[in-house]
Amino acid sequence: MNAYVNQEILNNIATIEFFHPEKNSLPSHILAQLVETINSVGNNDVVKVIILKSGGDKTFCAGASFQELISINDAATGKIFFSGFANVINAMRKCPKFIIGRIQGKTVGGGVGIAAATDYCMATQFAAIKLSELNVGIGPFVVSPAIERKMGVSAMSQIAIDANTFYEATWAREKGLYASVFESIEEMDEAVQKFAEHLCTYNPEAMLEMKKIFWRGTEDWDNLLAERAAISGRLVLSDFTKETLKKFK
Repeated sequence: MNAYVNQEILNNIATIEFFHPEKNSLPSHILAQLVETINSVGNNDVVKVIILKSGGDKTFCAGASFQELISINDAATGKIFFSGFANVINAMRKCPKFIIGRIQGKTVGGGVGIAAATDYCMATQFAAIKLSELNVGIGPFVVSPAIERKMGVSAMSQIAIDANTFYEATWAREKGLYASVFESIEEMDEAVQKFAEHLCTYNPEAMLEMKKIFWRGTEDWDNLLAERAAISGRLVLSDFTKETLKKFK
């Protein structure tokens, strides 16, 4: 199957689904489509709640596209690539609607940042998380503000430093990333749908004002995440990272 970003609006609920055949990794064009779609449904008066999900029944998101990382040859291109993740997180942050995350399986790197940028996140027991960036000589610079906001500095630094370990979904729930963890995708989907339908009965103006409060203190993220993207864009050119990425060719 080809990569895609799809949207569906039904009964005031917008469902955004992204997919990539390489374990739902996120190349630049998919990141750009996600930003466009989040902005579009967020500004649609028909929509009261958004569900964000990925295709397939295994990996939620493998993070950055290694094929695209390998092709980066200058800092400007690197900054542009990592800005794709910054743009998605900022679109989610600024979106006037609550975004419910639906995490069916393992999520790595940028995928953890996207899960953390949702307003409410549900997962299955298979949705372990890992920040693997340090393994390739970079670091989770762009996504760490969103993860730190949701899980705290201690949990974020733990998984950022221990870059070779998957942390179980129950651990992620204990640290605040997931609100609930379910034994199966079917149970999770039922809960996500029921929760979204219930949110649709709330006052949209009240939810908007609540979202503003939840994200208070992140007003500088347009600049902050751009600065972080520049750091990653520079480090991806290091000899260490270039040699490491060759293993993924």
